Amino acid sequence: MADLDLRLVRYFAAVAEHRHFGRAAAALHTTQPSLSRQIRRLEGQLGARLLDRTPQGTRLTRAGEVFLPRAKELLDSAEQAAASTRAAAAPSRVTIGYRTNLFVTAAARELRHRHPEAEVLTQHLGWTETRAALLEHRVDVAVTRLPLRTDGLRVTPLYEEERVLLVSADHRLAGRESVTLADFADEPLPRLDDPEWNAFWRIDPRPDGSRAPDGPLVQEFEEKFELIAAGQLAAIVPAGVWFSRLRRDVTIVPIDGIEPCQVALATRAGDDNDLLASACKTLETHLTSPEAAGLRVSAR
Repeated sequence: MADLDLRLVRYFAAVAEHRHFGRAAAALHTTQPSLSRQIRRLEGQLGARLLDRTPQGTRLTRAGEVFLPRAKELLDSAEQAAASTRAAAAPSRVTIGYRTNLFVTAAARELRHRHPEAEVLTQHLGWTETRAALLEHRVDVAVTRLPLRTDGLRVTPLYEEERVLLVSADHRLAGRESVTLADFADEPLPRLDDPEWNAFWRIDPRPDGSRAPDGPLVQEFEEKFELIAAGQLAAIVPAGVWFSRLRRDVTIVPIDGIEPCQVALATRAGDDNDLLASACKTLETHLTSPEAAGLRVSAR
């Protein structure tokens, strides 16, 4: 059985990423000759050449191509094992993730008061970042909106939040008491690179089987705002996000006949320690309803 040195595996992954020994050495804060020696050591342990030098840089051999995804899995697994062990042995820190307008300030303040010996941190999460942030141990508990892939996670629903239509202030639907899907059936809606997000937040496909018109693929909050304010897009959004307070050139309109979204608490399925349990209980106490969370649920 090969007794692999994870440090050597990390060096190989860096060279494979940069495709150049010099750039990889700089990223690893080592010298190029030293890095070359470490790669040769790894190749000796494996009994296979992993990299070939070329005039353009470095390329993977067939063996290197086979080893690279397994090397990444080894490094990820080692990091998760270390993080889980530290958390189980002596949890003295908890990081609370939260999505836009899901306020955790009061809960974090109470948790710091209850556990003065612990470090309580908060971290904002992007639209589709919750699952990765939990599984990569960047946060320990997250207040998030569904949908969310739940395998490997423990998810506790907290409350429901209406979904509304966000349009420009001079849009033809602005000022309406409410709208239905038919009223904006032809409006292009923004997309993300997440099929579950698209299906729920674009209502795609529609109940009649038709597809939602495609808007551009957006990654940034500000980019989406600009397109909507310019009248190029509409978007289905949670009512609790106070878009119209952030900008006067957009407004929200209630949508009739669609299900609300859910706000939920998520943790890693295997995590279990007193500090995390206290954090979850405190968050649930403060976030059992939109009113308790300081959110509005009406567009009016």
